[in-house]
Amino acid sequence: MKAVVWHGEGDIRLDSIDDPSIVEATDAIVKVTRSAICGTDLHFVRGTMGPMQEGTVLGHEAVGVVQEVGRAVRGFSPGDRVIVNSTVSCGVCAQCRAGHTAQCDVANPNGPQAGTSFFGGPASTGPWNGLQSEYVRVPWAQNTLTPIPANVSDDQAILLSDILPTAWFGAELAGVRPGDTVAVYGAGVVGQLAIASAWKLGAARVIAVDHEQDRLAQARAQNAEVIDFDSEDPVQVIQDLTLGSGVDAVIDAVGVDAQHPTSGPAAPSAEEAAAFRSEVEQVAPGARPEGDLWVPGNAPSQASQWAVETVAKYGRIGIIGVYAPTVTSYPIGAAMLKNLTIRMGNCDHHTVTRPLLDLVATGAFDPLPFITQREGTTSAIDAYQHFDRRDAGWLKTVLDVA
Repeated sequence: MKAVVWHGEGDIRLDSIDDPSIVEATDAIVKVTRSAICGTDLHFVRGTMGPMQEGTVLGHEAVGVVQEVGRAVRGFSPGDRVIVNSTVSCGVCAQCRAGHTAQCDVANPNGPQAGTSFFGGPASTGPWNGLQSEYVRVPWAQNTLTPIPANVSDDQAILLSDILPTAWFGAELAGVRPGDTVAVYGAGVVGQLAIASAWKLGAARVIAVDHEQDRLAQARAQNAEVIDFDSEDPVQVIQDLTLGSGVDAVIDAVGVDAQHPTSGPAAPSAEEAAAFRSEVEQVAPGARPEGDLWVPGNAPSQASQWAVETVAKYGRIGIIGVYAPTVTSYPIGAAMLKNLTIRMGNCDHHTVTRPLLDLVATGAFDPLPFITQREGTTSAIDAYQHFDRRDAGWLKTVLDVA
């Protein structure tokens, strides 16, 4: 079968590999009909998250049709249409029974202290082969698959594999509640869905911060107030918009590949730029840029600094942007002085996805407008390159596999 395979920083290929097979009684084999490219995938290619194991299939978003199940899988049968949750969970351990499925004690082969196990990620997360392939082995299938109702299309379901639940989880981490003013850092597709989630949870105002014009335009189309950090200082603007108090809640949908302003009043001083360069050297020592491709973000702590500066005293920050274990800089002192609540982590997909699937099935939320590109599997590498460069219109790419 064909699959997108990681061979090194800056080196991904569309390879022919062996079809997967049942290994454990808890496995299922799923024929993928839709997959997608996520910003998290770019971290592995840019070198800002690792270490990766060469030969790992990338991707952690897919929907498809069950082909075969192991003898311990009781809730699914061949022919069932399913969402593959991007995080793997057993459904049996204490963490899973508490709904904390991203921290399953069993699913990660590296042991219960290893943390989240997900498809297509670094060695520390499994590694499990990812979902940008024609077929996939799904471990702990009983809990890692979600059935798709007949009235939900594959195109609607694909965003429920990761990014919509992750965005909603970010709003929950930030404690968004009715009447809140919320700032969302990053207007990529997760940021866009975080805006939508904040509105659904009752926010009175949502402010989106980015510098890509097409992304700001889409945020504005959702009635968010937008700030272009290349022309305005987000800290000053948010202070002005909130009469000096700051926002009630912040959702950081950027993470380690943050970029600092290249112009305008918020552009870093020479000293600040040097500090950012040191962060990049620490976070991505193996990065291998090729011209304007696979370039790590130039300011790993920028979003976290702005988040702390712009949230109100006793405010709340929810972090869903990916930060690698190598990141050691965070404005913890400034956060402590403001009595902030900071929550972060990977989405508990099994817990979060099903209620959101109900919203889609009933027509209360339509994810289709957030899909901006469709490509065949054979075009996947080109799609990665467009997405990596943040080319206009390349917000969310779905790969039609079937």
